[in-house]
Amino acid sequence: MPTTTDIEQSITRLRAEINHHNHQYYVLDDPQIPDAEYDRLMQTLQALEQKAPELITLDSPTQRVGARPLAGFDEVPHTVAMLSLDNAFSEEEMSAFDRRVCERLEVDEVIYCAEPKLDGLAVSLRYEDGVLVRAATRGDGRVGEDITQNVRTIGSIPLHLMGDDYPRVLEVRGEVYMAKAGFEALNIRQREKGEKPFVNPRNAAAGSLRQLDPKITATRPLAIFCYGVGAVEGGELPASHSETLQRLRDWGLRISPETQKVNGVAGCLEYYRQIGERRAALPYEIDGVVFKVDAVKQQQALGFVSRAPRWAIAHKFPAQEEMTRLIDIDIQVGRTGALTPVARLEPVFVGGVTVTNATLHNEDEVRRKDVRIGDTVIVRRAGDVIPEVVSVVLAHRPDDAHSFVMPDSCPVCGSEVRRVEGEAVSRCSGGLYCSAQRKEAIKHFASRRAMDIEGLGDKLVDQLVDKQWVQSVADLYDRERLSHQRLAGMERMGDKSADNLIAAIDKSKQTTLARFLFALGIREVGEATAQALANYFGSLPAIIKAYKEALLQVPDVGPVVADNLCNFFHERHNRDVILSLQAHGVQWPDVEAAIDRPQPLVGKTFVLTGTMETMTRDEAKTQLQALGAKVSGSVSKKTAYVVVGADPGSKRDKAEKLGVTLLDETAFKSLLIEVAGER
Repeated sequence: MPTTTDIEQSITRLRAEINHHNHQYYVLDDPQIPDAEYDRLMQTLQALEQKAPELITLDSPTQRVGARPLAGFDEVPHTVAMLSLDNAFSEEEMSAFDRRVCERLEVDEVIYCAEPKLDGLAVSLRYEDGVLVRAATRGDGRVGEDITQNVRTIGSIPLHLMGDDYPRVLEVRGEVYMAKAGFEALNIRQREKGEKPFVNPRNAAAGSLRQLDPKITATRPLAIFCYGVGAVEGGELPASHSETLQRLRDWGLRISPETQKVNGVAGCLEYYRQIGERRAALPYEIDGVVFKVDAVKQQQALGFVSRAPRWAIAHKFPAQEEMTRLIDIDIQVGRTGALTPVARLEPVFVGGVTVTNATLHNEDEVRRKDVRIGDTVIVRRAGDVIPEVVSVVLAHRPDDAHSFVMPDSCPVCGSEVRRVEGEAVSRCSGGLYCSAQRKEAIKHFASRRAMDIEGLGDKLVDQLVDKQWVQSVADLYDRERLSHQRLAGMERMGDKSADNLIAAIDKSKQTTLARFLFALGIREVGEATAQALANYFGSLPAIIKAYKEALLQVPDVGPVVADNLCNFFHERHNRDVILSLQAHGVQWPDVEAAIDRPQPLVGKTFVLTGTMETMTRDEAKTQLQALGAKVSGSVSKKTAYVVVGADPGSKRDKAEKLGVTLLDETAFKSLLIEVAGER
């Protein structure tokens, strides 16, 4: 009769053996035993765990599937943000990226780590003491959705890391995807069951990961390639990105076998060419190549801009193109009143989706390309970018093809259409009277990066505006207009959905000044500019009252943005809407305005060179600017100080020739402390 100790030892041995074979099969693609033998091992383990259920642990191979269906996905804040990447679409753009990197690092050549850019879904895996405890989607980069139960069903994701030298906490970033063969097999099953097939592997992977029942996810052929890390606690990683990936592989995580180190932009372009030639033969879909500066210290020195790192870029493959016939040209009115010509096309399959509409951008583009109704045109779709009409196939032009004419009045509200001199875009002058602009303004206002009103989707906004219950964004907070009874009675709503939407609207009342500014939809005012305005002025009244000259003092604000801000806040109806929003409880904390802070370094120009140990150059720049200093990229006679870190470049030599004061990191920090005390 086996004792509890005997059972525990057998369970431990079987788990280790099964985990080894999982790693061989899913990660190394090198199975060592037939499926029948693997099944016998699993059955033996399950039988033992049934005898001693108190010994079952979360990282047991038997626990990959079996959780109950979820009611919904919880939010998960990312300890380290999951950033997007800037894109390059040509060799010139790739060369420009490399040039910027070398100039900022003050080196002649950089070593990059290169790998294919999978067309899948980004996820974050959190391991604590080697055990997978949570998995989340990217979401908006700062907050994602908890998909732990679904991720646990993916065989290539270890439930427990291999070895014993991993950090106490390790967040691994990767791309979950569906291989081409698995996608085809899944669609065959979908058709056999009489269900709608998936359009492309990316949609299939995303839909599989967001199943509320993890048992459904377990039936989908999902895999992962890990490409980086987030939070790391209780341990250290190597000094380069490529070495870090090898450590991940040692711990049982799957990385792309195509990963390589390349030298400089020439190496990047050659790698891009080689992968492009093999693209069709790869077992999974890719839409480009990702290049990352390999040295971690260099990554830290380069820092970030907005939502993207300066040390990485995605070099995208040329867009896929197809020919079709242009049936008509309609006008789409955007949230800012811009009138965009839209080509209505005979359906054509491009880039994995069926395309029926494509943008023509503006009237000048229609004229430049000589696009006429009835033409045969070439349509291009690049990834998630809106399809566009690239050119006309003149050889196929019919005799009855006729030119497009931009209307004089808005097709939605009948207001006059105006085109400002020097601009390519024609705009409806209807403002808030135009229902098309109301709808788009409300959709933008409610979007995740703005007020983040979950559940207020496009179709619901359309209904609310069409019913005239919501005529401005302020009406969203009016409980008489949007009562529970009204909302619950709408199509596809009901009591629970109405309650959830009201709760989401109420939650959005507590926001930040930067988010609120972005939510207003002022032309050219994106997230970064909204944040810069909030940091500089500190309060909304100060921004509203600011003249153009004051606005131009804000980083990221140029003459066009300043004009747009002045014009927006000059309009009384815009100010009325803001007052109404505040009356309904929308609020945010003011912050200490940069213009109100003493700035003892006003008039002083600093230049930063080399790598500092205790702060990045971006952090140093931020501190200097907060004290009123100007930070320049080049040394001149007007430079007051050059801050010198490790491995400085030619800027130090030039400063010495010009007699500019040099500060090492210790002296620089002492200066910051000294002048900060004068504030």
